[in-house]
Amino acid sequence: MILKELKSALLAQCVQEVENRHQKIRKTISDIEESLLEESKSSSGDKHETGRAMLQIDRENAGKQLKEIESLQSLIPRIDIKTVSDYIRLGSLVYTNQGNYFISISIGLVTHSKTNYICIALHSPIGNFLAAKKKGDSFAFNGKEYKITSVK
Repeated sequence: MILKELKSALLAQCVQEVENRHQKIRKTISDIEESLLEESKSSSGDKHETGRAMLQIDRENAGKQLKEIESLQSLIPRIDIKTVSDYIRLGSLVYTNQGNYFISISIGLVTHSKTNYICIALHSPIGNFLAAKKKGDSFAFNGKEYKITSVK
C-alpha cells in the first residue's frame, strides 16, 4: 500500500473515532437536559434537589468532555500526512521494535491491512519520547527499550 493511502486510512479512522465520541457526548448532554426538564416537573423536596444537583454535575462533566472532543477536532486538520520527514512529528508513521505508531490523536490501537498501529498524540507520554527522534534512535519507556526502525 502506498504510504499516502495508509496515512489517509489511519487519519480517517481517527476522524471517525472523534466523530463517534462527539455524537455520543452530544446524546449524553441531550439526555441530561431532558432529565433536568423532567426533574423540574416532579415534586419538590430534598430528593428533587439532590436529583437536580446530580444532573447538573453530570452536565458539567459532559461539557468538559465535549470541549476535549472539540479540541481534538481542531487538531485533526493540522495532522500533515503528506510531508515525509526524517524526524518524528505530527503525521508521522513510526515503526519500532515494540510496535508501530501513527502520531496523530490518542485513540489507541487501530488495525489496517492486518497490521496494528497505535494512534497516539505527540504530547502523550510516549509521544514526548518519540518527538523529534529519527530512524536509529532509541529510548527507554516503561521499562522497555525502544529502537526506531523507520520514520515515514
